[in-house]
Amino acid sequence: MARPIWTGAITFGLVSVPVAMYSATHEHEVSFHQFEKDTSDRIRYRRVNERTGKEVDYDDIVKGADVGGGEYVMLDQEELDAVAPGRSRSLAIDRFVDLDDIDPIYYQKTYYLGPGGEDTARVYGLLRDAMTDANRAAIGTLVMRGKEYLAAIRPDGDLLVLQTMFFADEVRDPKDEIEGLPRKGAAKKNELSMAQQLIDSMAGPWRPKDFRDTYADRVNELIEQKKAGKEVTVAEPAPEPTNVTDLFEVLKRSVENAQKRRSSPPKKAPAKKAPAKKATTKKTPAKKTPAKKTPAKKTPAKKTPAKKTPAKKAPAKKAS
Repeated sequence: MARPIWTGAITFGLVSVPVAMYSATHEHEVSFHQFEKDTSDRIRYRRVNERTGKEVDYDDIVKGADVGGGEYVMLDQEELDAVAPGRSRSLAIDRFVDLDDIDPIYYQKTYYLGPGGEDTARVYGLLRDAMTDANRAAIGTLVMRGKEYLAAIRPDGDLLVLQTMFFADEVRDPKDEIEGLPRKGAAKKNELSMAQQLIDSMAGPWRPKDFRDTYADRVNELIEQKKAGKEVTVAEPAPEPTNVTDLFEVLKRSVENAQKRRSSPPKKAPAKKAPAKKATTKKTPAKKTPAKKTPAKKTPAKKTPAKKTPAKKAPAKKAS
């Protein structure tokens, strides 16, 4: 079992719920070391005093805040911990909000919350079930690893999930960052209609397992190819931007291609199953018919020679 990365208590009103926090996600990427070009010499980083050139131990390093004019205020970790809010390791819930009111841009990272112990599981379950029925998320703050986080706690099935969030002043205003945004409703009607058809033709359910980090796969494949001395497979170049004058035709072809992709798999599947079903139905009556006819011929054959023996022998001689 994984070890919790944070333990504390969720408090709302006079109720306190001890919890343990666990990482809910992990990023997978190819790990590289650094080398000097055209050599096998590793590049390593050291903490060096820029005046003396000597390496400094990590425990002897303090943080300095630039206050201007080349002056710094020095702070060690104990001083930073002394002013950290929530030193009691508690997450005080400020309010409960509707889940649909939270803009996903504020979400940062996801963690699982488990009960702090067997004796507190009942209170944990009570908070989870009440939030599920109300369809609300709890908003509060906590301190973790020397930083204060805004956090949203929401129910997810059998457990509570905590998502760290950006503060409002950490989210940039897009109008300050992006120029030349087109005004809303400026698209042509025929292009808008075709774009909506394309969206409908590409619509589908959200299944996370349908998606994979293919870039990491290609990097690993590249490493294996170079390791085996094979020729490196080059990826296809990015497509050129669509010309505005050809936009409608490009949308139309895109809709047709999407419809073909969606219609082709269902047609192939029954074509393969149909002959298999017909083959089984033909074989079964073929086996049963001779079995039914043979007893029907034997029963009259036993009765006729017993009653009319001379009548049947005479035609048999003429036939020969």
